[in-house]
Amino acid sequence: MRPQTPVPLTFEEHAQLGRELRPTRLRMHELSAVVVEIYGPQNRAAFTFQKIAEALDRLCADLETQAAADLPGQSVDGLYL
Repeated sequence: MRPQTPVPLTFEEHAQLGRELRPTRLRMHELSAVVVEIYGPQNRAAFTFQKIAEALDRLCADLETQAAADLPGQSVDGLYL
């Protein structure tokens, strides 16, 4: 059986996902900074918090790239970042 071809997200779906991820990403950076300030950057929890914040940055950058591929000719700048 052949796998079904995925259907790209629409502009509105990308916009909605971006509206949800932007504040989450910013909040993770805020919380990470607090934990690093309290425990120091060498602390395991602080280190992991920083990695999560960085992963969200990469995810948003990748999703913005994906939106450009899904929506050729449309401006997607700022949907996720």
